[in-house]
Amino acid sequence: MPGFTIDKERLQDKTKLFLRVNYTTSIISILFGALCYFVLNITQVIPFLLFGFALLNIINLLYFKVHKNILPTFNISSIFGLICAVIVTLYSGGIHSPFIFMIPLIAVGGFITSTRYGRVYLNIIVVLILLVFTQSIPEFSFTKNVVPESSSAIFSLVSVLFSVFILGNTLVKTLLKTYNDMYRSKKDLAIQVSEKQNLLKEVHHRVKNNLQTVSSLLSLQSRNIETGPMRGLLKGTQNRVIAMAMVHEMLYMRNDISHIEYKSYVLELGEYLIRSIKGNVNNVDLKIDIPNIKLGIDTAIPLGLLINETLTNALKYGIKGDNEGEISIKLRQDTEKENCYILEIGDNGIGFPETINHKTTKSLGLKLIHNLTRQLRGTIERDNSKKGTNYIIKFQEIKQQLSPVA
Repeated sequence: MPGFTIDKERLQDKTKLFLRVNYTTSIISILFGALCYFVLNITQVIPFLLFGFALLNIINLLYFKVHKNILPTFNISSIFGLICAVIVTLYSGGIHSPFIFMIPLIAVGGFITSTRYGRVYLNIIVVLILLVFTQSIPEFSFTKNVVPESSSAIFSLVSVLFSVFILGNTLVKTLLKTYNDMYRSKKDLAIQVSEKQNLLKEVHHRVKNNLQTVSSLLSLQSRNIETGPMRGLLKGTQNRVIAMAMVHEMLYMRNDISHIEYKSYVLELGEYLIRSIKGNVNNVDLKIDIPNIKLGIDTAIPLGLLINETLTNALKYGIKGDNEGEISIKLRQDTEKENCYILEIGDNGIGFPETINHKTTKSLGLKLIHNLTRQLRGTIERDNSKKGTNYIIKFQEIKQQLSPVA
């Protein structure tokens, strides 16, 4: 699995870093011990501790090749390092010793290996530093500074350089590697997201083109039919196909490929239907009241088809001929329910009797309006307080792909 492979690679990287740093630390400890004994005239405790730490640490690292378990190897090295660092600190000035910086670096290594181990070592180190501090109190002191005054400056310099080396090879390198890994992962993720977005845009573009092809075929077929219900049926089907094609067109033309700005979609759909049914010169006024609402494709398409059917009925039967008329579309969020909307749509035409409904009529458009409302998990009621045919439709935003309209 990809996640397991990444974790395994990270563990291997940490193991390599740990082994490399510890081998180098052991070598530096030997050189530091030799410097103390032969050059700085420090002949008590400190050089022998540095030699002992280096020897035990190398044995521990070599034994790792046998059992291949990094955690006990790390813990043993950390324990050796803590013991050595604390004793060297105690015998080189206590709380004032520059070697004291080596003690908290053990916790840094613990956090790099494991957060759990890092916290454990951090707590231990706090106690050890308090212990070192007690040696500055004469009543509790049981150690002495074995570093000669003449060598203290060079000892401090080498101690600080030793600490900087450990810090640079553990914390800094690890942070830089982690940053580089994150940068590469972010870059790879951005490339993948861009590729998927381009692919989805291409899909929407192809779907739109295919739907437009279907629309063109329906248009060609309708031209072979002079008049009659069949011509109207083909024209209505063509409008429904175009209503769906507009959704895909808006999705691939915008940066957001999952949602569309519904106001611009409704305006474009409404103007197209008015031109298609009433002609370019007409007396129909389209009023749209829609705030900045974005809807996903699973909601946008059935709602677009519902608006298409309502406007088609209004333009064909509600507003007769070249008469003046008004079509209003208002969409707003339902403040009482989450992810719910209220659509008020209708015309001021001649209307139709209340005795006619989707159950008694043979009108496909009226049946589709009610079926699409059910698909949107909504309710529909006729608003008889206004002139013409007006509906109040309450529906939910659909998160999943629904089955085709029944």
